[in-house]
Amino acid sequence: MILSGVKLLLLQVCLLLSGRSLAATLGSLGDAMLGPETFKSAANFSTFLLDGSSGMLFLGGRDTILAVDTNNLSQRPKMIVWDVPEDKRKSCVAKGKTEADCKNYIRLLEFLGDGRIYVCGTYAFDPQCAFLELSSFILEKVEDGGVRMETGKGKCPFEPSQHYTAVMAGGILYTAATSNFLGTLFDISRATGPEQERIRTERSINWLSDPEFVSSAFIEKSADSNPTGDDDKIYFFFTEMAKEYDLYTKVKVPRVARVCKSDVGGMKTLQRRWTTFLKAQLVCEDKPSGQRYNILTDVFTLQHTPGDPGSTHFYGLFTSQWEPEEVSAVCVFSLADISKVLDGPFKELRKTCENWINPEPVPTPRPGQCLNSELKAQGFESSLKLPDKVLTFVRDHPLMENSVTAAPLLVRKGIRYTKLAVTLTASGGEQRGAVLHLGTGHGELHRVAVVGQNATLLQELPLFTSQEPVNNILLHQGRALVGSPLSLARIQAEGCALYSSCEVCARARGIGCVWSTTEGTCQLNEADPGPGDVVDDALKKCDAQEGRCRPSIRELRVSLGLRLLLPCVQLSPRPCHWDHPLHRHTKQHQSDLEVTVTEDSLGKYVCTCQEGGPDIRDPTPCSRAAYYLTLEDPSAGGAVAISGGRQVLAIYILFFMGGFLFGVGLLYFVTQRRSTVRQGHQMPDNSLSSEKGRDLLGSSTTPQSPSSASLLSDGFRLMEKRNGTTTSTTTTTLLSNQGNGGPHGNSYSGAVINSNGSNGHGNSLYGNCNTSSSGLKLASEILVADMLDGRTEERAATEGAERELGGKDEVDEELGDGLREGMKGLEEELASFPMFKSPAPLAQCEESSI
Repeated sequence: MILSGVKLLLLQVCLLLSGRSLAATLGSLGDAMLGPETFKSAANFSTFLLDGSSGMLFLGGRDTILAVDTNNLSQRPKMIVWDVPEDKRKSCVAKGKTEADCKNYIRLLEFLGDGRIYVCGTYAFDPQCAFLELSSFILEKVEDGGVRMETGKGKCPFEPSQHYTAVMAGGILYTAATSNFLGTLFDISRATGPEQERIRTERSINWLSDPEFVSSAFIEKSADSNPTGDDDKIYFFFTEMAKEYDLYTKVKVPRVARVCKSDVGGMKTLQRRWTTFLKAQLVCEDKPSGQRYNILTDVFTLQHTPGDPGSTHFYGLFTSQWEPEEVSAVCVFSLADISKVLDGPFKELRKTCENWINPEPVPTPRPGQCLNSELKAQGFESSLKLPDKVLTFVRDHPLMENSVTAAPLLVRKGIRYTKLAVTLTASGGEQRGAVLHLGTGHGELHRVAVVGQNATLLQELPLFTSQEPVNNILLHQGRALVGSPLSLARIQAEGCALYSSCEVCARARGIGCVWSTTEGTCQLNEADPGPGDVVDDALKKCDAQEGRCRPSIRELRVSLGLRLLLPCVQLSPRPCHWDHPLHRHTKQHQSDLEVTVTEDSLGKYVCTCQEGGPDIRDPTPCSRAAYYLTLEDPSAGGAVAISGGRQVLAIYILFFMGGFLFGVGLLYFVTQRRSTVRQGHQMPDNSLSSEKGRDLLGSSTTPQSPSSASLLSDGFRLMEKRNGTTTSTTTTTLLSNQGNGGPHGNSYSGAVINSNGSNGHGNSLYGNCNTSSSGLKLASEILVADMLDGRTEERAATEGAERELGGKDEVDEELGDGLREGMKGLEEELASFPMFKSPAPLAQCEESSI
């Protein structure tokens, strides 16, 4: 109870310190946070819509629509309740759905351009849409006072958790969603507009194969940037089951699909279906390591040159189907590369040989091509005039032969990123780098600077509780609006003032930040940083002994038998390796290293990762972490390094000594009593003592239950803890704040070890609670090795030998006589004690497995 109280007190202190640190961070930057106490009963926010001109943010939640003024978060949010009638909710539950799902979850918020917002919700598995008047902030009503609604099928998913995306293009809604109650039919469709122009994808696995829709984007070209008169396009990003791979297991692949805005379907073939639907595979692969990330989770669309649609890039957030642990990667694809692949060769499945090959010939005009000035001059003013052979070809060949490939900008293992936003930094009209704003599944926001081939972690900010994943990130006027299902945070997103220490500012040198020693602040420097590793040079100015690839050696004082997990933060997608003393007591977990401390494992450990060098693409080695293991006390030898281990050993010794003393006393008492009996010529009752001895001591004919194992023989399983998630329950945990910098050594002989060091970049990597806005919160552990009591085997061998000797029939006569006489006396003396008056129960027989 005392231990539980102490743990609860420490947890409260950690939460209090974390809250104060976050409040201080937000307050210092003029930012704020709205939590459940502000939104009252409103929850399950999943949809964000921002009015850039007014700064008004609209949130779609469960049965509610909120309007929050991001310029004045202290103002009370406006709220509209749009719930489901009781009879409809009961009907939904009667169909097998849960009470929680049979509500109205707002999944679509889009501006219509006429002072209204188009709002769609799941409405108890019967999607409905309504119109929200911005001026009065009320839903349009019908004559009887009810909400004016229209069907939302094909515009909004049926189920709250279904993957879904939508985009508004010229006042027309384009969606990618399920279109039936069971969630088995999937459509990419033009969901609004004239009825005859509402078209969708073909119901074929060649078009869509169990997709999970992620994002969509409308690319609109201006007249000045479109000399060929090419049609505007809508792009959809999703993950689906691949049909082009003949494998024994289902393979997921990320896709990008494109449709054209003026497509109205075919005349006979592909009626009310897309005639321009084409899709291609996205490949996010690190070629040096061969690792491919095949599940797309989020996409952020960004124009590298504002006002130029041709400069659009899509930043994709990926994970892997094949990785046993959580992993996240970021790849960027340009619109030019996607267009090149969609204009390339088609992929075809020829059923005679079941192999994918390039089809020949491709009809004219090219299938899937958007209308342009040249096609219109040839008489194809509309998709309705396309020949049937062109429509038949595009119906059977929606997939392209080539893939859109990119190398990862960033790979983080052990972390699940959920949302992504990107800001660019420029100097003198030239792009300098990018800052990735990454939301985690545990309520954190990470910032990573990407300059050339190098990715550098800048900050890790805890915003929400670990049970609130980040599900929305919007960038507006230099700030980031970060949302979870229950909360909303507004934080500063741009500017060197974000980085409050010299080390963190040095890591942002690539994006133009310089530390001012006179003012003690991080400031923007428009000057070109020049050639070389600018981050390394900047770090040297903070600490002459420190550098990005030259970490200080961290001395760790440990005890024999400990099991350590030495952390090494890996930002690049390329592998890391460890240099350490030659022994077999190590095991690498991703980039971290597990070490069992022995005499041979003491010494220096260095983690080296392959990273991109300055202005080159070839990976170069970079030291990320360095440790030196030394014994806390050389005389400690095999000291027990578990919490309570010494106490357990002391208890064993006390019991042993007490039993020994008791046995000596008992033997002395029995000997004295026996000599007294002999002097009085009193002989014991042989028959009676024989029966008692048989019941009490047992014999070789009575099966004995196996002796219980030593308490210390139970091994402690290794447990890794990542971002608050544990994989085992019976462990002895030692937390460590990893650091590569700082001269102070740490003692690891106790049960819990805390060391607040830096990793050479100003980040506190491992800790019980994170109180720094720029501190890394990667939770790792130092665990105790399995401890086996050698005396258990010796005791088992001794007991087996005694049982074998007890089962022999031939015993030396002289020894036998003395033994029998002594046993009879001992039995009679024991029988005189009250505790031995009743016969001792026999051990239960064990059934044989033969």
